Order: sequence, then C-alpha cells, then structure tokens
Amino acid sequence: MKHIRNFCIIAHIDHGKSTLADRLLEYTETISKREAQAQLLDNMDLERERGITIKSHAIQMNYKVGDIEYNFNLIDTPGHVDFSYEVSRSIAACEGALLIVDASQGIQAQTISNLYLALEHDLEIIPILNKMDLPGAMPEEVKDQIIDLIGCKREDIIPASGKTGMGIPDIIQAIVDRVPAPVGDPEAPLQALIFDSVFNSFRGIIAYYKVVNGEIKKGDKVKFINTGKEYLADEVGILKLDMSPRSVVKTGDVGYIISGIKEAREVKVGDTITTVARPSLDAIQGFEEVKPMVFAGIYPVDTDEFEELREAMHKLQLNDASIVFEPESSAALGFGFRCGFLGMLHMEIIQERLEREFDMTVITTVPNVSYIAHTTKGDEFIVNNPSDLPDPSKLDSVEEPYIKANIITKADFVGPIMSLCIQKRGAIINQSYLTSDRVELVFEMPMAEIVFDFYDRLKTLSKGYASFDYHQIGYRKSDLVRLDLLLNDEPVDALSSLIHRSNAYDFGKKICEKLRELIPRQQFEIKIQASIGAKVIARETLSALRKDVTAKCYGGDISRKRKLLEKQKKGKKRMRQVGNVEIPQSAFMAVLKLD
Repeated sequence: MKHIRNFCIIAHIDHGKSTLADRLLEYTETISKREAQAQLLDNMDLERERGITIKSHAIQMNYKVGDIEYNFNLIDTPGHVDFSYEVSRSIAACEGALLIVDASQGIQAQTISNLYLALEHDLEIIPILNKMDLPGAMPEEVKDQIIDLIGCKREDIIPASGKTGMGIPDIIQAIVDRVPAPVGDPEAPLQALIFDSVFNSFRGIIAYYKVVNGEIKKGDKVKFINTGKEYLADEVGILKLDMSPRSVVKTGDVGYIISGIKEAREVKVGDTITTVARPSLDAIQGFEEVKPMVFAGIYPVDTDEFEELREAMHKLQLNDASIVFEPESSAALGFGFRCGFLGMLHMEIIQERLEREFDMTVITTVPNVSYIAHTTKGDEFIVNNPSDLPDPSKLDSVEEPYIKANIITKADFVGPIMSLCIQKRGAIINQSYLTSDRVELVFEMPMAEIVFDFYDRLKTLSKGYASFDYHQIGYRKSDLVRLDLLLNDEPVDALSSLIHRSNAYDFGKKICEKLRELIPRQQFEIKIQASIGAKVIARETLSALRKDVTAKCYGGDISRKRKLLEKQKKGKKRMRQVGNVEIPQSAFMAVLKLD
C-alpha cells in the first residue's frame, strides 16, 4: 500500500492537462510508441473534435523510482465549469492533485474553483507551471500569482512543458515524495467507492471504484449498499489503457468490476461496494448530490421512440452522473423528459451524444432555470417549466435563483464586462486587482441571465481572456412574467419562457421576428404573437403562399376572375381553421441565440 499514489490533474480549460498526461504515460512507458497519440485519454470522438475533455479518465502507471516500484493511479479531469461534477468525483478518489497553470495565461477562474474543491478534500497540491516553451511565457509573474494563491514556497513550483516533455522526471519525483499513500485497512471488511461507470453492450455495466478498505477478489459475492442488490464479481481488475484483469484488487487501488448488471438504474455513482460474506455496515460518504443549473425538455422527434429515448438516457446517466431527468409531456411535442444540466455546454454535449452514440434525433426546448412560486393562498412550489406557473390572478410572487460570479480578466476589458453584467441585471460586489493588469470582478446576478449566451459574449468582449466561474447563493424575489408564444392563437408551450418584466417586450418582439424568418410559409396566413397573460405585446404575420388561380382566364369578364378569387379566399379561410403549423427544430434552437 505504501507504494501506491493516487492523484488527479486539475486546471483551467486549455492549460494542457491532457497533453501533460500523455507525457507522463510515455515517460513511465505505460503506452508504447505505437499506441501513442495526442490527448490519448480523450477517447470520445466529441472530445477529439472539440479538443476538450468531457469525461475524467483513470489509468494506472507502474514506474520504478530507485529500487522501489510504485503504482501511480492518474485521473485526467475536464477543465470546463460545466463538468465540475466530474472533477469533484475524481478528487474524492485521490490523495493528491497536480495543479497546472499556463505560464502564458496565469491563474484563471476555474483554476481557483478546482483548487478549492481539492482543498476541501485535504489533497496535497503540487503546483506545476506548464507551457514553459511558449515565447509568451511569464514564469516569474505567474509564480508570484501561485504563491499568493496557495502560499507554497517558490522552489515547490515545478516548471514543465507538456509539449517538449520538460520537467516530467521532477513531477514523478514530487508525486512520490509529496503525495501521501492511501490510508486504509487491508484487514477490514471491503468498502469500495464507485466514482464512475460505463455501459458495454456485451458485458453489461462496468463500474469503476477505489478500494478504501479490504480487498475485492474475482468470484466474490458483492453487494451494493445503497441499492441493496447482490452480484457475483465475474471479473475484477485495474485500469491500464484497456482494462487489465487481476485476481484481486487491494486496498488503495483503483479498479473496475464486471458483474453482468443489465439495468442502468442499479448502479449509482457514490455507492459503496462490500462483500456478502463480510459486509461493511456503513457506506462511505461519497459525493454531494449534483445540483442541476439549467433545465430543458428533450423530446424524441418521432413520438414512438419515447421508450428508446428513456433507455438511452439511463445509459448516458451511467457515464455522466451529473444529468438528472424525469418524464414530462407537452401539447406541442408529445412525451419526453425534463432534464437538468450543469450548463449550456453540458446540454449541447448531451444532445450530441444522444445523436451519435444512440442514434436518437431529439428536439430540445428553450432552457430555463427553476423558480419558486408563491400563491395568494400562501402555498409555495418549485417551477421547472414555465407552463407550470400558476395563473397571474393566483400568483403572489416569484423568486429566482441568484449566483455569485467570479470573473478574472485583463484590466483593459473591465468596462465592457461591467456593462455586460449590468445589462444582465447584475450588481457588482467587489473589484480587486490581483496584479497590475489582472482584475477579479465579483457580481451577484440572476442565474437565468447567464443561461443563454452570457459565456459566449463574455469571451467575445474580452478577446477570449476573461475566465468565469459561479456558484449559487439562494433565491430572491423578482418581477417575473410568463411570455407565451401563439401561432394562429394556439400557444406553443415548448417556446414559453419566464422573463423579467423589463425585458419582456424586447424579447417578445425579437422572438416573433426570428420565428417569422424560420417558419416555412404555408398555403394560409400565419399570425405569430407574443403575449403576457391575455395581453399581446408583439405580433408578426407570415403571409400565405398564393396559387395564381386566375391564370387560365386570359381575357373575358372580370366577374369570372372575381368568382375564382372568392372561392380561393373561402378555401384559405377554412384551411386556416384546420391547418396546423410545423415548427422546425432550428426555430427552437435559434431562440437561444437571439442577440
């Protein structure tokens, strides 16, 4: 046990975590030259295309330092704020963390929030200055920032480069010297913490765990404490580049178990595995429950595929524990699910994965956050979907979630960023200079305002330099109204949204104009209206496609033409009463990108 080191790599987006992990794998000869490729641990097509890490990846490396062979269990984590739950789970399975800071960009918001996650779990932090080979590197300034942040000694910071491989031996040495070995009792009953799981269509569900106490052998009868279900451990082993079977996985190790579980609902991340023969009575305190920030409806395009979508969602939840969903139905879209995501990027990735991995084409409704509604009778309830909001006559007040946002940016961009936040109903709480040209701004603002396009606009205004991180601080009263969209007087519930009264008119006008461009013209006139309650605040009209019915009359009396036109007019009127309007998926998505 004293030769095991469990550690993860944490950093802001694009500071070179995956590249550094590649160098570590090459240096310890865990992978051969033939297997080597850039971002080796990012094994999803989506991750490679976008160049981001979406899933944490665990891998074991064996390396001799002196005469002693060490087992290094490395977990490479995502950097994006939407995947912070992945990071928190990885941290729970480790004793140390490599904190990577880009030498050319310095400390950014996500660096700080991931660092706090690691400090809450009492991890040993090893600061690493990455990208030292870049011409724009500022090692001395960034070292000062790191010392201010974590209060370490200057010589503790390891200069490195994921590209050239500089500093890798020092990092390995630091992991051996500074990261504590896992603490656990090999003689105690088995306790293993599940931190991830994947679905394999041949072998069922594979759970990844860290053994905290005891050991798990092939052929043991095991029990999952939370669900109370019992299984036979068909195969146990450790995670190399592929899974490598072992007869026993001992205390402190990170491994996998295949036990022929078919039902996705039976494996929960954060559950504890124990043996039936010598059960442990108490579960390990795993992770806090995930709190979704953004809610949207996901519906199958073809209503018959509802059950297949349910299966796909369960399988996806295995691999991404931060998604929550429950069934709901909509008048416009049929049966589907109300899903909670950690942010807009998370929502986009889930939609992509459903299409790629499960061949499901889905429609996503306008995302929103959850509100608390108070009725005049004194009841209060949570509103996840704008159509659940009670009638205005019965509504006393609505509370919306607020967040505290930390934005770190260069001093040149403070003005535009402040005006963006104030435009989004934010209030500035604090402004402090970290160095002469780096400013940290702290705002309190409504969660709903950052759901749509806040992050994109922040990046645009700051030329990509600003970094952003947030956490919830509770609910506050707001003057919110429900904006409904009507097509030919029929409300489209999938497009309704809760919005602040001051923004309602502009938003309604923009949505109507946008829909007028996107909805295909029909044989009849379509009126598009935005309304608050019974009051219409914006309207656009999509004119009808007209067939030239008088083409066959050349010459002749005007009354013949009039007769044909009157007949057409009647037909149009009847059509408008029975015709229904199909809304294309692009219209649902375009509403999100109104600016």
